Amino acid sequence: SDGDSVSATEPPTCPLCLCECHQAPHVSPVSLGVSLFGLRSSPHAGEDGCALAIGQRQCLEDCKFNLTAKTFFIIHGWTVSMSGMFETWLDSLVSALQEREKDANVVVVDWLSLAHQLYTDAVNNTQIVGKTIARLLDWLQENPLFKLENVHLIGYSLGAHVAGFAGNHVHGTIGRITGLDPAGPMFEGVDPSRRLSPDDANFVDVLHTYTRETLGVSIGIQMPVGHVDIYPNGGDFQPGCGLSDVLGAIAYGTIGEVVKCEHERSVHLFVDSLVNQDKQSFAFQCTDSSRFKKGICLSCRKNRCNGIGYNARRIRHKRNSKMYLKTRADMPFKVYHYQMKMHVFSYKGLGEVDPTFSVTLHGTNGDSELDLIGLNATNTFLVYTEEDMGELLKIKLTWEGTSQSWYDLWKELRSYWYRPMNSSQELHIRRIRVKSGETQQRGSRSEEQRCTPLNGLMGYQDVLWDGCLIKQLVLELPEIHITF
Repeated sequence: SDGDSVSATEPPTCPLCLCECHQAPHVSPVSLGVSLFGLRSSPHAGEDGCALAIGQRQCLEDCKFNLTAKTFFIIHGWTVSMSGMFETWLDSLVSALQEREKDANVVVVDWLSLAHQLYTDAVNNTQIVGKTIARLLDWLQENPLFKLENVHLIGYSLGAHVAGFAGNHVHGTIGRITGLDPAGPMFEGVDPSRRLSPDDANFVDVLHTYTRETLGVSIGIQMPVGHVDIYPNGGDFQPGCGLSDVLGAIAYGTIGEVVKCEHERSVHLFVDSLVNQDKQSFAFQCTDSSRFKKGICLSCRKNRCNGIGYNARRIRHKRNSKMYLKTRADMPFKVYHYQMKMHVFSYKGLGEVDPTFSVTLHGTNGDSELDLIGLNATNTFLVYTEEDMGELLKIKLTWEGTSQSWYDLWKELRSYWYRPMNSSQELHIRRIRVKSGETQQRGSRSEEQRCTPLNGLMGYQDVLWDGCLIKQLVLELPEIHITF
């Protein structure tokens, strides 16, 4: 019963309380059918933790559980590993939390035996584990020093829904739940009571990293399920987990590793937010990924931007707020977003050819050559750099011709054949404006620039520009001091 202590010389009265050995063996859940709670006292890998048990207050003392500190629960997902061991990311997350919040309790929820089942069975077990966590939290609340507002559940894949069920069944409201790419199969589109939802905590934030459908099924849930739902790189293709990797994995029978790369990226983004405090990433609210890729959504007005991972914050009176950002392939994942808006006054003699440029930004901290951009209906583009450019000094646009599809090549040739011999080709740019997503500062150049190719078909290497540099439109900004 509550208040009973466990003697160091006698077997524990509760089979789940293993305070005398301070270890939480992985074999116990097999027979008990419930979760184990391992309090990690060290950020170092290799330990299972000191076991907590419902109703055993001596365990709290022996494990040095701090009732007034923040308490993190890390909840793993479905596992197909035959080793019966945790995945390697778990130790990284424990270490990062311990380093960032040195006085906090970090509890690992071990439900490996219930997760190492057929997927449908593991899904059914999520409710059991969630209710067990809720029971532990209800018991901890019997001590007035323990506050649910200090509790933060962090669940990966199926573990995200476990966290939701815990929040749904506990008496009171948990402070925060973070869903790391919550599982999609059997949860997509279901009632909020049967999955993670904004009702499960005071603040629910979610990272979606693998929402790409395969055979009609997405590994990670596509729909927004929190107050803030962040989709790095659109939530599908993650840098470093490319299509070439997928094709190679299929050939060598290691497709699971590629799935793991994108699904697990959510965990590494969260770890990154803990350990790289000087390189914090920001996400921007947008209706969909395509608009974000056009650079339309780099506004921070009215809470339209937010930190990601541990640094995400609750946006008052909002839920299901979809946010986007670009990232690097490796940690630190932060990139620097820029909105580039080009006012093209007119084309002349281009026919059906769609101009495509590369962009180079020159700043006080260095230069950065960016991906190709093509003029679109709004002529607004998202460009991003992996390094901080500092104060922007110069923008360089380089003509690259058109994309290399057969359709685009046919348009280019047809435009060339039917163009009068004496006609000139001109592109009039009246204004270019650049806005930094991270600082929200803007700079622009309003003077009209006219560039005329003098010889050759546009897109060839020997194209010259009248009044500009060779094959390049360079906008020098001597009069306008742009600070980012």
